[in-house]
Amino acid sequence: MHSYNEEMDAKELSFLAQKDKKQRTGFFRVFRILMVLCFVMPYIFAWYRVTEDAPNAFSYTRFFIIAGNLLFVSGVSTYFTYRFYFQKLKKDLHYKTKTIEIIHITRKTHVPHSNTYYFFIDSPTKLSIEVSMTDYRFYNEGDEVNIEYSTYSREYFGYF
Repeated sequence: MHSYNEEMDAKELSFLAQKDKKQRTGFFRVFRILMVLCFVMPYIFAWYRVTEDAPNAFSYTRFFIIAGNLLFVSGVSTYFTYRFYFQKLKKDLHYKTKTIEIIHITRKTHVPHSNTYYFFIDSPTKLSIEVSMTDYRFYNEGDEVNIEYSTYSREYFGYF
């Protein structure tokens, strides 16, 4: 595998910034919903216990233990989600580098149902790329193609 790094252009940086903004908005929406559920779910469990005629169904201790456990699980899961997805994108926006990888076409495929054309490639980052009809006809199996993607989050930009 042959690859090298280059500076990202403004269009690629803009694409990553928009993707970061969109994903961050969705992430915080889910985070707010989880936080609300952490306090609503113990209340729902208490009402369920009331329907079963359980003694002391609205126990403060039970409410805060359940809410604390739900907060802990939600907090840990959102922290690792943030570290796994968003930190890589932030590194790309900070360092502003992209990787250009020289790959070979291993197989060509046309999907008649959607009228799309694909190259299967020997890259560890990407298995296939969608190409234009003219490139599909121009390139053959075994030919070299360059793909470019962000260095850390591996967001695909294109081929040439």
